[in-house]
Amino acid sequence: MNADGRTRLHQTPEWAALAKHREQLGDVRLRELFAADPGRGTGWTLRVGDLYVDHSKHLVTDETLRLLRQLAAATDVFGLRDAMFRGERINITEDRAVLHTA
Repeated sequence: MNADGRTRLHQTPEWAALAKHREQLGDVRLRELFAADPGRGTGWTLRVGDLYVDHSKHLVTDETLRLLRQLAAATDVFGLRDAMFRGERINITEDRAVLHTA
């Protein structure tokens, strides 16, 4: 457990599921993912203003994203993000607000 009483990320069942998924991917190559999904080059990209993000060239699948979302929910990523923007003391090792938004 962390100092704030929360379970450590790598000790959650969601982390174990993600690790198992990675093992199941085994030696899958990007070439295989592109062959299985001809639209991967456009379907895994995103543009926000001048920022262009291309996830198609990463070893990630729909299942990977589903498992990552479950991990984020289980570890309250969005709640901690909101607390960070409110300036709450979420830095448990130094008992202070983080400076990421300064």
